[in-house]
Amino acid sequence: MRLPQTLTFIAAFCLLSFLAGCAPEVGSDEWCQDMKEKPKKDWTASEAAAYTKSCIFKIDKPDK
Repeated sequence: MRLPQTLTFIAAFCLLSFLAGCAPEVGSDEWCQDMKEKPKKDWTASEAAAYTKSCIFKIDKPDK
């Protein structure tokens, strides 16, 4: 039956959506702190650019 597969997919999707919602917003103070703790070799190019822009130069900081 396809019902168990569908329910498993829906449950996995909901769990991943919930976990993604728990991540701090890019550019926030929490995100900057998380990035400081993350090894530099694990950063993506977009993360490095966002870190430089938001955490070093303090451009476009999100409103609280």
